[in-house]
Amino acid sequence: MSTAPKPIALPVTAVTCLEDRAHVERTAVLDLAAGVQRLRLGPVSALAVDRTLHAELTADHPATVLDVRIVRAWTPRGPLPTDDDSTLSHRAHALQEEQLALERRRDRLRARLDLLGRVAADLLRDIGEGAGSGESERPRWARELDRLDGQRDEQSEELRLVEAELSALGGELGETLRAMDLAEEEPAELLGHVELTVEASAAGPARLRLSHLTPCALWRPAYRAVLDGDSLTLETDAMVWQRTGEDWSGVRLTLSTARSALATAPPRLGEDRLTLTDRSAAERRTVDVELREEEIGDLGPAAPVLGLPGVDDGGEAQVLRSPAPVSVRGDGRAHRVPLSAFTTAARSEYACSPELSPLVTQVVRGDNRSGHVLLAGPVDLVRGSGFSGRGTLDFTAVGAPFELAFGSRDDYRVVRETEESRDSAGFSQRTVVTRTVRLHLSRFSAPGERGERVVALRERIPVSEVSAVEVRLQKEGCSPAPDVVDAEGIARWDVPLPPGGRSTVTLVYELSASAKVTGL
Repeated sequence: MSTAPKPIALPVTAVTCLEDRAHVERTAVLDLAAGVQRLRLGPVSALAVDRTLHAELTADHPATVLDVRIVRAWTPRGPLPTDDDSTLSHRAHALQEEQLALERRRDRLRARLDLLGRVAADLLRDIGEGAGSGESERPRWARELDRLDGQRDEQSEELRLVEAELSALGGELGETLRAMDLAEEEPAELLGHVELTVEASAAGPARLRLSHLTPCALWRPAYRAVLDGDSLTLETDAMVWQRTGEDWSGVRLTLSTARSALATAPPRLGEDRLTLTDRSAAERRTVDVELREEEIGDLGPAAPVLGLPGVDDGGEAQVLRSPAPVSVRGDGRAHRVPLSAFTTAARSEYACSPELSPLVTQVVRGDNRSGHVLLAGPVDLVRGSGFSGRGTLDFTAVGAPFELAFGSRDDYRVVRETEESRDSAGFSQRTVVTRTVRLHLSRFSAPGERGERVVALRERIPVSEVSAVEVRLQKEGCSPAPDVVDAEGIARWDVPLPPGGRSTVTLVYELSASAKVTGL
């Protein structure tokens, strides 16, 4: 082992933070002697994974690592408080010292009472023996008995006071210790050191690089979007948590979405049995249909996910790097690390889907000019009035467009009304369901406000997947006709509204089904 009085320092210089762990790299310059020697370095986190420990030496002369391992040992806490300890620790130590002194005093009083009891028994035995032999010293006997009784009463009273004081002191000490348990945490007592066995052909300096994995560290992406007129500034940050037992000070931080613990195994194949049965006559005469809800990814931002979701990297591992060295304390709290920022042209739109929500939302679209992919994560939304809320950002490739919802507008009101009629047409006995949707849009503007605003209204129309059911848009009944109806059945109107203006949009469509269709 090294004869140095203290272990050689082995600080953390680089960290690659993964989704649920971290790859830690440490470097140090060692002054090696010729021959084989064992060095002790550290302390390091006791959570380091032993099987991932890797060490290599770089020197001008041949030097080889023969063995490297982590040795863990429990370091007991010192018996006396130091200046760095809290007031509660000093108070608890003082109470414990006082309790120990009172316990010793109580033991002495009990010993004295026991001795006085034996002396009184001996005196009574002497009085009995003297009276039996004809001696009569009643005054002396009375004085001795009175003196012993007085001393015993005095010692008993003192013992009672000491026991009462001990009881009160025990209660105060218990409250102090409970307060320490609630307000303070015991420091980590399990420390690890690296034992390194090296062989050098000549004496001289050598650079050591040691790396290992450690749990209790993770990161998640976070964003801050600032809307200023026609420009949008998006700042990309990383929220880093770590409780590895040591602080990361001035390290090169790399953030990766690789899942090193994910096992790579082919999926298990199960049997999928298909059975053919003959349809009955009643089944051949009818077609059973039902309405089904489907989500469309381009209708708007995704719903927020409660808790701490995983990192969505689009199925391919992504690597981000901090532009400057960072420091992350090992306190288990979230630390925000800036990664990048860019400004892009903002394309703003006021959108509303009355079937989902009666609110008019300001949706801002921009292009990813950060030079790296934007991972899915929460976004703090800021505009001219300050912080306006929090939204979510979906996975966005480099140069691809993205959109953010900057909250609802209080100066708009949307009311949705629906009507439905059912009829049978002609000899074919086809069932015709006619639905009418009216959307009433109002704008409440402040005095002096000018300029029109265009609101994009979206309403959906059912899409049929079977030929027995037909869906037709009655353009003559629509007022006005939709500007666009896409393949998913989403009808869109761009409605211009002046200050204080109102507008009504009417949508009419038919569902026509043959007589053999059921479930409509």
